Amino acid sequence: MLKSMNEALDYIESQLNGEIEDNKLERITGTSVYHFRRMFSFLSGMTLGEYIRNRKLSNATFDLLHEGMSVTDTAFKYGYASVDGFSRAFRDWSGISPSEVKKKNMLKAFPKLSFQLTIRGGINMDYRIENKDPFKIVGVKKRVPIQFEGENPEIIKLAKRITPEQRKQLHSYANMEPNQVVNASYNLDDGCLEEKGSLDHMIGCLTTKESSFDEFDVVEVPSLTWAIFSSKGEFPKAMQETWAKIASEWLPSSDYELVDAPNISFSGDLSDRNNVYSEIWFAVKKKGKI
Repeated sequence: MLKSMNEALDYIESQLNGEIEDNKLERITGTSVYHFRRMFSFLSGMTLGEYIRNRKLSNATFDLLHEGMSVTDTAFKYGYASVDGFSRAFRDWSGISPSEVKKKNMLKAFPKLSFQLTIRGGINMDYRIENKDPFKIVGVKKRVPIQFEGENPEIIKLAKRITPEQRKQLHSYANMEPNQVVNASYNLDDGCLEEKGSLDHMIGCLTTKESSFDEFDVVEVPSLTWAIFSSKGEFPKAMQETWAKIASEWLPSSDYELVDAPNISFSGDLSDRNNVYSEIWFAVKKKGKI
């Protein structure tokens, strides 16, 4: 899996000033583009779109400083629709405008990535595979920045926004495991040149009930197979370490790939934050299965 991911990175590198084709990435990796993007994010700590943007801007710096290219030519070479859009992205990334690169003789670099396998000894992972019929995630949602470590302040704000009355109503909808409030993440940004990575995050419950669900947001989830991982320890560290192990150890060595569906997680009693039970649900399918 890591070999094919590195081959995909070589292909991306060759197309930084051209078109990166999804079907080409699928042929190289032998998996869906969705699975490749998620695996990349888990392993690198950034979205694929952010990586591509940074590589383009890194190469653009070289073109501006050493090749003598104009700002306009550089912007269009790397696929930006306007000089203003390129200049804004370049300034956000480097701290200076592209027109200042020559004047200040400043060169910022973002090297090409490669993935390597590190053997750290066998680590037991508690998980189960379950088939689940269609259900709904009902709750409140917000667009939040992607964050790989620590508690996301925007998700904390979202949780505080839920009133006691809303929580009571959500609990009344819950009629399937885990029968408690869950977190669901979906619709990840990826591939946008001028936006930081973000996703939709929903706090709610799982239900098979039919209702208008009042003012709540609803995500329909079809019948899928789920890999469900459990962990126990310091919150949120233990859960985030489990996410990392799933991406770096379980997924590359398993017969499964990720399916485009919400990732679901929940935690138990938080009164002792050093000993919290958590679960993470990934929708999966057998590799090569349509």
